[in-house]
Amino acid sequence: MAFLTKCSSRIISSRSPLFLCRSMSALPQPITNPDVKHAKLFINNEWVDSKSGKTFKTIDPATEKPICEVAEGDKADVDLAVAAARKAFALGSPWRTMDATGRQNLMNKLADLIERDIVYLASLETLDNGKPFQYSYLVDLQLVIKCLRYHAGWANKYGGKVVPIDGPFFNYIRHEPVGVCAQIIPWNFPLLMQAWKLGPALAMGNTVVMKPAEQTPLTALYIAQLAKEAGFPPGVLNIVNGMGPTAGAALARHMDVDKVAFTGSTEIGQLVAEMAAQSNLKRVTLELGGKSPQLVFDDADLSKVVTDTHTGLFFNQGQCCTAGSRIYVAEKIYKDFVEMATEKAKTRSTGNPFTAVEQGPQVDKEQMEKILGLIDTGKKQGAKLTVGGARIGDKGYYVAPTVFADVQDDMTIAKEEIFGPVMQIMKFKDEKDLLARAHNTIYGLAASVHTKDVNRAITMANNLRAGTVWVNGHNVFDTSVPFGGYKMSGQGRELGEYGIQAYTEVKSVIINISEKNS
Repeated sequence: MAFLTKCSSRIISSRSPLFLCRSMSALPQPITNPDVKHAKLFINNEWVDSKSGKTFKTIDPATEKPICEVAEGDKADVDLAVAAARKAFALGSPWRTMDATGRQNLMNKLADLIERDIVYLASLETLDNGKPFQYSYLVDLQLVIKCLRYHAGWANKYGGKVVPIDGPFFNYIRHEPVGVCAQIIPWNFPLLMQAWKLGPALAMGNTVVMKPAEQTPLTALYIAQLAKEAGFPPGVLNIVNGMGPTAGAALARHMDVDKVAFTGSTEIGQLVAEMAAQSNLKRVTLELGGKSPQLVFDDADLSKVVTDTHTGLFFNQGQCCTAGSRIYVAEKIYKDFVEMATEKAKTRSTGNPFTAVEQGPQVDKEQMEKILGLIDTGKKQGAKLTVGGARIGDKGYYVAPTVFADVQDDMTIAKEEIFGPVMQIMKFKDEKDLLARAHNTIYGLAASVHTKDVNRAITMANNLRAGTVWVNGHNVFDTSVPFGGYKMSGQGRELGEYGIQAYTEVKSVIINISEKNS
C-alpha cells in the first residue's frame, strides 16, 4: 500500500476538489468480512419483509459468492412506501412543520453518523460493489459526507423573491418542496449517488422513496438506519429494494409520486420518462450515459496527459458515466502516446479490492460479459489491441485493463458506452474536423481538452456540446458545481444551486393592497 503515501494516482490528487490526497496513515484497515446489518425493506422508519416474501441474492463480485438474501419489493411494497412518504409530507406533519434549520441539523447529524461508521460503510461498499477499499474510503465516503453537509447548508438559504409588478399589488415568490420524490440510483457509486439524490431532496423538505440498484443495495439500507438514528421522522426516507421492471416501474408510474430522479442507462432513462409522462406527468430528472471524448493536442505535456487520460478512463473499473473512453490524439504525438498509454495500462494493479490495488472486479457477471463482448467486437472490426482484452482468472468478474489503438469513429467500440476498463485511441491530423468527430455521438455528458494553449482550450471548451468540460484533467467534480448532460445523456442537473432547483416548485403569490381592500 506504499503508493498511497505518494498519491501517485491523480484520481486522489490534492489538486482535485473531487479526490482527497491522504497519507497511508489516514487509511485504516478495512473490515474484510463486514456483517450485513440490514437486508429488509425500510418503510416508515421500520424494517419489514416484502409483501410477497420474495428475496434475491446480492453477490460479492470478487468471489462470485452470495453475500446475503435481500428482501425484494414490488408494486405492493412501493404503494406502502409512497403512502408513508405522502403522509410524512402532509400539512401539519412533523416534517412539514419543521423549520429549515431543523432539516439542516438532521442532515448534519446524518453526516456525523456516516463519519462515525465510515470504515464499516467503506468496507461494505467494497464487498457489495467490488471497488478497491482505498477508493471507497478516500473518495466515495469522503464525498458522501461533504455532499450531505453542503446540501444541509442550503436548507435555510434557498429563499424566494419579491418582484415588483404593475398595479396596487404585492408579489412574492416562494420556493416550495415538490412533494414525494422517487429516486432510482445506480450500482457504480451506490453511496455517492444516494447522497447526490438525498441531499437536495431532504434539504428542500421533500420526502423520498428510493430504489437502490439490485446489484448493490446494502450500503443504501444502512444509511436508512442512520437516518432513523439521526431523528428523521417516519416516512421521510423509505427504501424499497427490487428490480427495475417491478419496483422501479411502479415508482415511475405511481400517481402519488410527484417527481422521479433516475441515474442509469439512456435506454432505461427513456422508459422512466415515458412511464412518468403516461401516469401523472410527474417531474423528471435523468442522469444517463456518456461516451466522453478526451482531446489531446500535440503541445500537451505527454507524461502528464497519459496519466490524466488513463485515470479519466480506468477509474472505478471504467464504470463511470463520464469515462473518457474516446481519446483523440494529435498525429505528431500519436505513436508515443499509444506506447506510453499501453505501458501505463500494463502496470495497473488488479485484484482483491481489500488489498492495495488500483482496480477491482466489474460489478457483476452481466457487466463483465458485456465488456468482453464489446472487446471481441473491437478486435473483429479491426481495432489494434495493444494490451489486455480478456478476463483475468476464472473467479471474480475481473477484466484486464485494455487499450485499443487505431480505432475508427464508425466502430462499435467508438460509439457504444462500454462502461468498463477499455480505452479507445483515435488519431487526428488537424483541428478542422475534430469538433465534428467529438460530437459524433448520441451523448453529451462530458469532455476534456488537453493543451497548453489557453485560446485553444477556451475555444474547444465553449464549443463542445457537453454538460461538463475539463481542461488539462478529467473527472474533477465538486458538490457546488452542477452536473448533467446534453442530448441523450439526460435532462436536468444535479449538485449546486441548479440541483436544488430541481427539487422545488415555484409559486407566485399576488396580494391586492389597494385602499378599497383596507
